[in-house]
Amino acid sequence: MNHRPKVLILTASYGDGHIQAARALKQSFLTQGMEQVLIVDLMKEAHPLLNTITTTLYLKSTQTSKFGLDYYGWSYYMTRETKPDLAWNRYFNIIGKKKLKEIIEKERPDAVINTFPFGATPELCSSMGIPCFTVITDFALHSRWIHPEMDKYYVAAEELKKQMISFGLSNRQVEVSGIPIRRDFIEHDPSSPNAFESIIDQGKHTILILAGSYGVLGNVDEMIRSLLSIGDCQVAVVCGRNRKLEQKLLMQYTGNDDVHIFGFLDNIHQLMAISSCIVSKAGGLTLSESLALQVPIFIFKPFAGQEKENAVFLSGKGVASISHNLEELTGQVSQFFSEEYRSADIKRKMKLLQPKCAADFIAQDVVHTIDRKVTVGS
Repeated sequence: MNHRPKVLILTASYGDGHIQAARALKQSFLTQGMEQVLIVDLMKEAHPLLNTITTTLYLKSTQTSKFGLDYYGWSYYMTRETKPDLAWNRYFNIIGKKKLKEIIEKERPDAVINTFPFGATPELCSSMGIPCFTVITDFALHSRWIHPEMDKYYVAAEELKKQMISFGLSNRQVEVSGIPIRRDFIEHDPSSPNAFESIIDQGKHTILILAGSYGVLGNVDEMIRSLLSIGDCQVAVVCGRNRKLEQKLLMQYTGNDDVHIFGFLDNIHQLMAISSCIVSKAGGLTLSESLALQVPIFIFKPFAGQEKENAVFLSGKGVASISHNLEELTGQVSQFFSEEYRSADIKRKMKLLQPKCAADFIAQDVVHTIDRKVTVGS
């Protein structure tokens, strides 16, 4: 057989999660010897102006929600349980359809994977005889993901599978895989050399603040001071690509041995692995990375929508704490440090929630589907 299978992965740039999941999947396909894997930001390719407007609005919503103008959260809950055949969902199902058809006709993929809910994918793939798959990148379900013609869904937990079946999907259409994350988080070896061991004092509790590229955690300086008041601890802050925040904090905490400021890190998994706990927002990918490394999570002021639902889900599983102000956050972390058994208990529960490498599982399943289709057609 000379056929070299090709996979098309569709994503979108509303935050980093969808793109990071796509990259994790590509990494797994390449590891399994599938060399032709193409990632396309469909909204960016099909509607560049609309993409710029909507991604900007999405990011702005994380800031305006602090002042009570939470238009993203409002729209999320208004449409969360709408039926696939309603006008609202039919409109979203045509977004990018023309461009996607052009891409499929040019690239001729053997499978198409969504890491963002593009309703055009199952409609086009069904008509062209191409298997299509969707990877849901959160611990919560929204009706925008649901389409009856999708060949298979990959979800984070058994609860989501049951929910999707209640929407009318069959048992075989939904697979519990976990959320795909970078191999570095899955294969991290605690005994291997760690670049941060010479920087971080291993004799103190380490609180890692993931401030985000857009500074979505708000007043990070105030958070640092509040957490340091716990005593016998140090704070590490990752600012991502937010150079302005990084420079501000570096100037502010120069000479303070209990505060460590970082920009974008390729090896962030190493810093997470030696941290006592993480303070973060509730993106599905970040939470999955924390689960893989078994680092307890403190979620600060989750945004309404999938972040809030992610937070509620993991809080219900006993692996995350939710706080709505600095006093509450500081109290939770202080209590966590004072109860020695808590860390081991949370790590045990985290291990149960992240039993396998999601990206490898999904890639293997998709390859198996492609092989079966080629064998039947030959």
